[in-house]
Amino acid sequence: MAGGIEGRHITGMDQKNTALRIFIADDSSLIRERVASMLRACAMTIVGQAETPQDSIEGILAVYPDVVVLDVQLEGGSGLQVLRAIRHAAPDIAFVIFSNSSDPGYRKCYLGAGADHFLDKSHEFDQLAKAVFNASQHADY
Repeated sequence: MAGGIEGRHITGMDQKNTALRIFIADDSSLIRERVASMLRACAMTIVGQAETPQDSIEGILAVYPDVVVLDVQLEGGSGLQVLRAIRHAAPDIAFVIFSNSSDPGYRKCYLGAGADHFLDKSHEFDQLAKAVFNASQHADY
C-alpha cells in the first residue's frame, strides 16, 4: 500500500476546508493509525476511531464528523450496519468506504446504501485523502 499523498497539499482545498473532521471505522488498528496519519498530514482532524459496528455508530453520533472512513469488515459485524444506521440518524454525514473487499457487489451495495465513494485499500490508498475531501464537499445536502 503506497501512501504517496502523505504530506501533500490537496488541490482544491482552501482555508475553509482544512479543518475537516474525520471518524475512522476499521477493524485493524494498524490501518486506522496509517489512515489517521495520512489524513492529519493533509490538515484533517481525526475526531474518533472504532473497530466494531456498535462502537462506530455510538462514536459517530457522539462527535458528528464531516466524513466517516469506513471498512466493509468490522470486528463482529459489517460496515453496512454502520452506514445504514448513520444514514437513518444523520443523513448529512459523508462516507468513504475503504476496504480490501472491493468486489463489484460490495461497491454496488455500499454506494446504493448511500456511501459517497468506495476505494480499494490495496490499489487506491493514495486516493483516500482526495476522496475524503470530495465527499465532504457533497455532504451539505
